[in-house]
Amino acid sequence: MTSSCLVFLMQTLPTKRDKIMRKTILITGSTDGIGLEAARILVAQGHYVLLHGRNPAKLEDVKKNLSGLPGGGRVESYLADLSRLSDVEALAKAATERHTNLDVLVNNAGVLKSANPITQEGLDVRFAVNAIAPYLLTQRLLPLIGASGRVINLSSAAQSPVDLEALSGRARLTDEFAAYAQSKLALTMWSRSMALSLQDAGPTIIAVNPGSLLGTKMVKEGFGMDGKEIHTGAKILCRLALDDEFATATGLYFDNDSGQFASPHRDALNTQKSEATVHAIEAVLAQSTSPE
Repeated sequence: MTSSCLVFLMQTLPTKRDKIMRKTILITGSTDGIGLEAARILVAQGHYVLLHGRNPAKLEDVKKNLSGLPGGGRVESYLADLSRLSDVEALAKAATERHTNLDVLVNNAGVLKSANPITQEGLDVRFAVNAIAPYLLTQRLLPLIGASGRVINLSSAAQSPVDLEALSGRARLTDEFAAYAQSKLALTMWSRSMALSLQDAGPTIIAVNPGSLLGTKMVKEGFGMDGKEIHTGAKILCRLALDDEFATATGLYFDNDSGQFASPHRDALNTQKSEATVHAIEAVLAQSTSPE
């Protein structure tokens, strides 16, 4: 083989880097904490990362900073307040208008403390942002994600039985951490329920505890401590989103504290309770979109 033919062959053969650069990944809550660190890693690897935030100035700063990283990854930004279901719809519509394919959706955005614990729809903000908004966003983006894609849902080691009246906005939880723990179990429950319902027709859906008490803004505000290294959580998000070993792990729960798949709260494994939680979420969404 001549040297010129060899050069041509090397230029046309797909490389490992070419394969990496194919992924288009939307990460909610990617202007700080675990989401930002995961976005930074993925952009540096050459991926096309769709950023999301609710503060326009902060979102623009992050977009500018990540766009300048070496590695060739592209960056795009979307502004939305996930406590408003109309904003979730608008986010899904905007992403759909700009893309025909989404390889990975990372539902990372979350809230523990809030100066406004009740949303415009009358919901507890923890349930709205941590469980209902990611459910709605996932449903709307399923056509883009397809059976070959993945949905990674940020759960937590903190999970407690869901009060469906509180989830629906008909009762109030005065304990912020209780509302947070219930919302994270609700997220874990619908993750498994949706995965089982879609099976091979849908993407791989994995709920994950990225690590307890990582040094996020949420942990600092909620517990008054610096927390552990954020990179720990970001790294597992990237692995779950991309590594082949997780391609068939749909419906499972990964506990990064133990570094392996584990059993979530027992209610998440209870089909009847999980279906009831999904029905409650669907009822909230139906009410929010019904004519006044």
